Amino acid sequence: MLKTFIKAVPISDAIARIGRSIVIKGWIYRKRSSGGKAFAVIRDVSGLIQCTVDKAKVTEGEWNAMDSAYLESSVIIRGIPRKDERAPGGVEIETEELRVVHSGEQFPITEYQSAEFLMDVRHLWLRSQKMVNVMKARAYIFKYARDFLNKKGFFEISPPLITRAGGETGASMFEVQYFDQKAYLTESSQLYAEAMVPSLEKVYSFAPSYRAEKSRTTKHLTEYWHLEPEAAYYDLKRLMQLEEKLVTSIADKLSKEEELMKSFEIGKDVLQKVRPPFKKITYEKAMEIIQQKGSQKKWGDDFGVEEEKLLTEEEDKPIFIYAWPRELKPFYAPVNPKDERTVMAVDMQAPHGHGEITGGSEREWRLDALMARMEEVEKAQGIKFDKQKYAWWIDLRKYGSVPHAGFGMGMERVIKWLLNLDHIRDAIAFPRLINRVEP
Repeated sequence: MLKTFIKAVPISDAIARIGRSIVIKGWIYRKRSSGGKAFAVIRDVSGLIQCTVDKAKVTEGEWNAMDSAYLESSVIIRGIPRKDERAPGGVEIETEELRVVHSGEQFPITEYQSAEFLMDVRHLWLRSQKMVNVMKARAYIFKYARDFLNKKGFFEISPPLITRAGGETGASMFEVQYFDQKAYLTESSQLYAEAMVPSLEKVYSFAPSYRAEKSRTTKHLTEYWHLEPEAAYYDLKRLMQLEEKLVTSIADKLSKEEELMKSFEIGKDVLQKVRPPFKKITYEKAMEIIQQKGSQKKWGDDFGVEEEKLLTEEEDKPIFIYAWPRELKPFYAPVNPKDERTVMAVDMQAPHGHGEITGGSEREWRLDALMARMEEVEKAQGIKFDKQKYAWWIDLRKYGSVPHAGFGMGMERVIKWLLNLDHIRDAIAFPRLINRVEP
């Protein structure tokens, strides 16, 4: 019997070993039997391959085990790869020996299942070829982002995910009981990244963030992965250049994964259109564009799903929207000296209506100006900041403060755009939505 821990080769290597006996380990993806032969398509992380099992060439026990095995049974197979154009990938393994490691029960997922059912069995749907490919791409995209920032001299930091500071307003945060105190799940690690700037100068956090927004769109999660760079002596222009280069680097490296991207029907040329410079327009200009296309939005209104689509439906790469009205952006965004109606903030919108993928700004680094902005937001929004909870962060403006800027990138939004997914829930293994917190 084949040993459980026998050394195996990836299925993708089989084509390079034609005529030589190999061992593969995987799961039964499809199976059929005909006239004393079984044809099983086996999958592993590297791909699919068909194996033929001849009843006359294996033991009775091996045949019975394969014949009765359910889809998704785990198997070990020793055999000889042969070229066969009729088989998936043009290669077939002629089985010499096999072992069904675990047959288990009949797999519950069949064809034409509802999206809701597939969410209920998400832990099993992750084995589908679509989700396998998404998770591969996700891992690559995360790596590319880290590689880019590391090469630019940024240091990765590890901020806390439980905080007493209520974010921009506290209204969209999940409250938790922290022993005898009220705390929140963080919606951004920006404040902690700012605290690290005087020591490391250029930093980024890469961690989950949480938003308790009651949004039912194809672009919202309540828990998502948030990439947040923060850098000393960066202004808005330099920040946008960093964002352009980061997104371009990710798209360029992903375009080289040609076989993977074919599974999403995305050609290399599509991703290679993502090149600087990106279009840069003011909020005011963006408002003019959507009004010309029939929108009823007016100055001071935020952009929603429809407006984002109107702005980007004809674009092949992201666009920047900057100089936002001061009432639409947080208190830490400094007032624009060239237009005091606006602040030094910028969003990046993905093409084809995939939505906002980054939001950033210069940070108000002067203590008196920061306090004035906080008071302004309090009056305008009818809220009251608990400044005691922000005391440590305000302290940063008292001791060697410097101009700095940063942005947050929602990684699932980036994945949704780059892979052209219909819904953001497929950009993460276990999505958390307004109506779902399991599995």
